[in-house]
Amino acid sequence: MTSTWTSSEKVVRIDQVGGPEQLKLVSIEVGMPGPGEVRIRHKACGLNFIDIYHRNGVYPLPMPHSLGMEGAGVVEAVGEGVTHLAVGDRAAYASPPPGAYATARVLPARSVCKLPDDISFETGAAMMLKGLTAQYLLRRTLPQGGLQAGDTVLFHAAAGGVGLIACQWAKALGLQLIGTAGSDEKCELARQAGAAHVINYRSEPDFATRVREITEGRGVKVVYDSVGADTWEGSLNSLAPFGLMVSFGNASGVVPPVNLGTLAAKGSLYLTRPTLFTHLATREASQAMADELFAMVSRGTLRIPVEQRYPLAEVVQAHRDMEARTTVGCGVLLT
Repeated sequence: MTSTWTSSEKVVRIDQVGGPEQLKLVSIEVGMPGPGEVRIRHKACGLNFIDIYHRNGVYPLPMPHSLGMEGAGVVEAVGEGVTHLAVGDRAAYASPPPGAYATARVLPARSVCKLPDDISFETGAAMMLKGLTAQYLLRRTLPQGGLQAGDTVLFHAAAGGVGLIACQWAKALGLQLIGTAGSDEKCELARQAGAAHVINYRSEPDFATRVREITEGRGVKVVYDSVGADTWEGSLNSLAPFGLMVSFGNASGVVPPVNLGTLAAKGSLYLTRPTLFTHLATREASQAMADELFAMVSRGTLRIPVEQRYPLAEVVQAHRDMEARTTVGCGVLLT
């Protein structure tokens, strides 16, 4: 392998924003990593709602562009200055820029971590973005005074990839997690994962009233909301005074402009719109967060639910399934 070595690889790209039909499997030349970069041959790539936001233009990308934010595989080459990885290492990552829907790629090494031998490539690909999201939410994005065992939190989309991991993590922390989902079957999955209470928002659309009943009128200390527009008002109405509203996704649409006076009227509420990649901005932070996630998975505290598997060539169907919200747990593309 020389410094000019390249290979033809399969990559999923889009030429313009739109529906799943915009996803095209093409061949491109992938070369060697530059300084601070690594080349990985993927075994599996994770599927996430952020991929849909990139495809449909909610989060704009320059065109044409590849998609996919997480993957796992084997290191094929490392660039100058990369010391934490070596050729042949098993590795996993959640990292910008998009491009994980590929047989191989070059990317910044900063957020790429060695994958423990007892964690499979499928699990590694499925857990990095979702697991690290659950980590930064429950461990780093905290209400006034933090979270202690016995505190109650509300977590929307509790049967999704992030949600099922968060249910397990919250239980391990001793938290009383109230999870919402769109069917009785999904609610049962959240309950089995560790949710203390579940609410089917289709049969109980006024979930805030149910939250107040569960908490004997107090409300919750924090709401973790990846649904967006549809749950916004109810989420605010579920919070206790000085509670924290964490909006970290837009599955049902973008939240409309916020009147700050609403936060005052509903109890001096706090509001944040965090992103995973702000937390992963340094090598040290990426490794510390991944170490905690790996430890939780290795000792069996967290089970990563890989429920959907698609060949890379079936990426269009994978996106259709995600948008229809018929999926549960995590999904991966296999290379």
